[in-house]
Amino acid sequence: MPKPLAIDFVSDISCPWCAIGLSALQLALSRLGEAVDAQINIHPFELNPQMGPQGEAIVDYLGKKYGRTPEEIADTQALIRERGASVGFAFGPRTRVYNTFDAHRLLHWARIEGKQLPLKLALLRAYHGEGKDPSDYDVLLEAAQSVGLDGTKARDVLQSGAFGDEVRDEEREYQALGIHSVPAIIFDRHYLVTGGQPVESFEQVIRQTLARA
Repeated sequence: MPKPLAIDFVSDISCPWCAIGLSALQLALSRLGEAVDAQINIHPFELNPQMGPQGEAIVDYLGKKYGRTPEEIADTQALIRERGASVGFAFGPRTRVYNTFDAHRLLHWARIEGKQLPLKLALLRAYHGEGKDPSDYDVLLEAAQSVGLDGTKARDVLQSGAFGDEVRDEEREYQALGIHSVPAIIFDRHYLVTGGQPVESFEQVIRQTLARA
């Protein structure tokens, strides 16, 4: 009989290592097959909560935030593409960074509708794979409908500002737990793993978590 496992995945859509980490985590779970019955819960984190509606060029954003040169940014993006390819995630051209708060509101609603993980994956592909703006309502609606969510209800959520307080509360909750970078993955509400780890690392943590349960 498969063992239940709760996995809390704290992340932001604009984070490339979150796309890598989630892909690696899913591969690790697929390797374990029927040994585990995993429930992945997505939680919000904003890397750039003050970002304006037009976004900002990645080179400018990373240069100001981390002091990186355009050459260093290009090298990092090449590494990210390589790491993504190794876990089956295809990175496309990304030239801008955007605000993701509305996307997190939609993901909160998708949790209620039972489609949170598929929507998260669709949004990661839309931004990191296709370079689309995850703050654009049309992009968000397209992603929602692609995973079987009701487009009219999704638009109502976006236009009404629904679930904004819930997202803020959840962000504060995980920050209070000491999470200040993403991805942060919590297994069985006890074991924390950070960063876009290799598949083998996730597999090892899952096996250890199940053994200790």
